[in-house]
Amino acid sequence: MSDFTNVRFTLAVLDLASSTNYYTSVLGLTIDFTAPGWTFLSRGSFRVMLGECVDAMPPSKLGDHSWFAYVTVSDASILFAEYQTSGAEFTQALSDKPWDMREFGIRTIDGHRIMFGQEL
Repeated sequence: MSDFTNVRFTLAVLDLASSTNYYTSVLGLTIDFTAPGWTFLSRGSFRVMLGECVDAMPPSKLGDHSWFAYVTVSDASILFAEYQTSGAEFTQALSDKPWDMREFGIRTIDGHRIMFGQEL
């Protein structure tokens, strides 16, 4: 059996420059490298590829299908405060859940939704 060694989400975005700016300035990711029509970013073990697709349906039109990741973090309270300061749009406020997670949700500039959670 072969183990998975990394995961990099691939997301279609309408405006690569604006989306790249959002992921770096609001979510605190670092640009790993770029290629024509693509930006590869990461923060810790979270990795994402943004691909410019100017004619694609925006994720904001996908309803519940716009969810793409649940990211487990070391301290959800600190990350929530960071994202409040940086101007993230929240879909769910920070709260403790009955499934022993402290979590919150955001919506990206393109309409993709991400949940962040910390094991309690």
